[in-house]
Amino acid sequence: MQVVFLGTSSAAPTAERGLSSIAVMRDGELLLFDAGEGMQRNFIKSGLGMNRKMKVFVTHMHADHCVGLLGLLQTMSLLGREQRLDIYGQPRLKEFLEENMRIINFGLTFEVAIHTIEKEGTVVQERDYQITCCEALHSVPALSYRLDEFDRPGAFNVDAVKKMGIPEGELYGRLQRGHDIEHNGKTVRSADVVGPARPGRKIGISGDTRPTDKLARFFSGCDLLVFESTYGHDKLAKALETFHSTAAEAAALAKQAGAKKLFLTHFSARYDETSALVKEAAAIHGNVEAAEDMKAVDVPYPS
Repeated sequence: MQVVFLGTSSAAPTAERGLSSIAVMRDGELLLFDAGEGMQRNFIKSGLGMNRKMKVFVTHMHADHCVGLLGLLQTMSLLGREQRLDIYGQPRLKEFLEENMRIINFGLTFEVAIHTIEKEGTVVQERDYQITCCEALHSVPALSYRLDEFDRPGAFNVDAVKKMGIPEGELYGRLQRGHDIEHNGKTVRSADVVGPARPGRKIGISGDTRPTDKLARFFSGCDLLVFESTYGHDKLAKALETFHSTAAEAAALAKQAGAKKLFLTHFSARYDETSALVKEAAAIHGNVEAAEDMKAVDVPYPS
């Protein structure tokens, strides 16, 4: 699993930072969170690929988080995308996309399925992972998202199974899936050759929000948490006024949630560089970095 930051600025882009967009590449599938205006340029530069299985999740209906969807859809068509694209967001996202696509009248080369999120909870559940959402606290209705991989089977003791003379193939698969088998008149228990279940990876993405206890519970135990930190602590009054967070507040929430790694993002254009914000956050949480456009981060399995 790899996280790629495609845009890390807040409402206004800068020479170095585009508008909000985060890509999560997992097992050949691309999960995209937000699409600020012009994000398709960094999407192309990243080499993520325009014609792969893909889902898009929008946190809220502010231009710096959703307007880029229109350009992305058109670019995908111009580059010959054929696979269906699934887009998830609040009810007004469906209205926004359908009306703008009607007005602009660009033809798509692929199917677009727009899924309306009506309430908190599970948004997508696949065979080995799920995406859930939680209400954020912003100036407009907004969502935060969480990706949870389901537990993986425990380590399979191949040497022990070979010593029992069990042939490779279906019997190996049954043992790995937790089923006991019969071999040469004896029962071979899966638990004797397969270790305990191994936890999957967990990623949280805040979108725009004030920190809340509800979000701290929602992000509990994340291996990686991406949380907005639009301002430094000296601009706390501005953060309160605009329903954003400071770097210190992001770190405090990450610490409360027990998140292992915190990435700060969504920086105000007033910050030419972010070392002061990271310093504020690092005084509270021991594992903090600032996101940068085009930065790719590997997310290993928990040890």
